[in-house]
Amino acid sequence: MTYNAGFGAYSPDYSFFMDTGVMDDGSEVVGKYAKGFNERDVLTNVTGQAGIIRSMDADFYFLQEVDEKADRSYDINMKSVFSAAAEGHSSTYAENFHTANLFYPFNDPIGKTNAGILTLSKYNIHSAVRRSFPLTDNFIDKLFDLDRCFAVHYLPLEDSDKFLVLINLHMSAYDKGGTVRARQLEMLNGVLKEERGKGNYVVAGGDFNHCLIADYFDSDDKALSNFESKQHVPEWVKNSVLHNSELAEGFRIAADKDNATCRGADIPYEKGVNYTNTIDGFIVSDNVEVVAVNTQNTEYAFSDHNPVVLQFKLL
Repeated sequence: MTYNAGFGAYSPDYSFFMDTGVMDDGSEVVGKYAKGFNERDVLTNVTGQAGIIRSMDADFYFLQEVDEKADRSYDINMKSVFSAAAEGHSSTYAENFHTANLFYPFNDPIGKTNAGILTLSKYNIHSAVRRSFPLTDNFIDKLFDLDRCFAVHYLPLEDSDKFLVLINLHMSAYDKGGTVRARQLEMLNGVLKEERGKGNYVVAGGDFNHCLIADYFDSDDKALSNFESKQHVPEWVKNSVLHNSELAEGFRIAADKDNATCRGADIPYEKGVNYTNTIDGFIVSDNVEVVAVNTQNTEYAFSDHNPVVLQFKLL
């Protein structure tokens, strides 16, 4: 299962100050908040997310925007809560957002933050490595996109010298024109190619911040407007549509075209109003069979993302 937990802040009525949008009538909207509403609200969201983790009983969890200690989530240790929910799983934690004391935005400063991506595995992890993604050079954007990364995990397979390679990732979000994400994809493709060349089985998953369902449609426009909305398609996703042809040879996308995984956070959530699309999912190698991939429709109860579950077999 992959799930962006949104640092526990994204109740349905939450909007994020960096998110902007345009309504169908042409009016512009922008989100309001940088931190969760209050400790009680964040705790409600984190508890709800932990309940989803517990109920799924998945072999592997790829979790993003998991705060360990942060003012924005009122020092609730999401890493510990989620680890406890997946009892018996081993874990790794790759830090990707750290601030000593960020005095921005001025009306709701983020303060101190220690956040990252958490991977939980029911099976033994032989080794793992954190890889840094290329980043934006824009100063303001860099404040909120500090240390984008992905975590590569190697799991030994019985009676084999090959590994199951699990990659938990979170690509950049605030990237006008998609140029940074293009560089990040190039780096990821290099790792995919290398691991497949070794004969390993590869499953990469997380928040790609790309539209992942384009190959189901005869045009990118149809993929971008697949779900009901009363907003224009955001500029950031127009330039970040991912096709199988852009992946390393032998890899393909596994995503759910029938259920969106992420809502626009420029306004509070209202079904059929916010822009939504499928940006969370998986990339798998050609020696991995996709049995099913399904978005768990939470109606964005605890996050601006829905969890996505992949069932797979090694060939």
